[in-house]
Amino acid sequence: MIISVASGKGGTGKTTIAVNLAQYIAASGRPVQYLDCDVEEPNGHIFLKPKIDRSQEVTIDVPEVDLKKCIGCGKCGEICQYSAIVCIKESVLTFEQLCHSCGGCMRVCPVDAIKPKPLNIGDIELGKAGNIDFISGKLCIGNVRTPSLIKEVKKHIKQDCLAIVDVPPGTSCPVVEAIRGTDFVLLVTEPTPFGLNDLKLAVDLVRKMNLPFAVAINRYGIGNDDVEKYCIAEKIKIALKLPDDRRIAEAYSTGQMIIDALSEYRKKFSELYKSIKGTN
Repeated sequence: MIISVASGKGGTGKTTIAVNLAQYIAASGRPVQYLDCDVEEPNGHIFLKPKIDRSQEVTIDVPEVDLKKCIGCGKCGEICQYSAIVCIKESVLTFEQLCHSCGGCMRVCPVDAIKPKPLNIGDIELGKAGNIDFISGKLCIGNVRTPSLIKEVKKHIKQDCLAIVDVPPGTSCPVVEAIRGTDFVLLVTEPTPFGLNDLKLAVDLVRKMNLPFAVAINRYGIGNDDVEKYCIAEKIKIALKLPDDRRIAEAYSTGQMIIDALSEYRKKFSELYKSIKGTN
């Protein structure tokens, strides 16, 4: 089973809930993986404190033009929908960060002047955090190929494990890639006007992708009850209400897990896990 923990906006407590859920499941004796797919700013390691066993570089293929062979026909630029390769008179310019690695330019070149060149987009770290298999991606600074790196992180999902995917915030392409193929999506929000606005966007996304989902309300008790009213009106299940408890903030600020620092919250995550299992 693959459980994605997502949010329409950053700062809702998505990672906090993801790591604590993974920790609870591991403590119950079930094999579990935690995959940090928030590759632009991964921070699950702060709480899980994994021992990294190995890392691997992730590359994608981008075009490299042999100007000695090139005849300047311009077919490569015509087929590229992202303007990643442009023929200008006798020169060919390539823009690696715009390339989507489709290989179209290489296929249409009549003189075989374009070859693939590996471009490093990031790294994946693998290790163990107690009984949790830990996998985390980290995008290279200045790179924009977030979905490609997320796809590589997800290749490490094991069929015999329950996988917790920590999804990037928002509703853009990286989020789509992270939740694709997921069995269940937990949407983390907060009871504020901003939280409700972005929750609606996230709900619209998972509905369009036809994925089962529920909502977790973090910092429950602040703001207003508009999020609850929305969920009731839309017949959306609220699987978790995590209260606005100063002790949680204190534990968070020192990199502690909620269920370790405050044992009474184990019941909350037990109920959350049972609620998710009940949907499958």
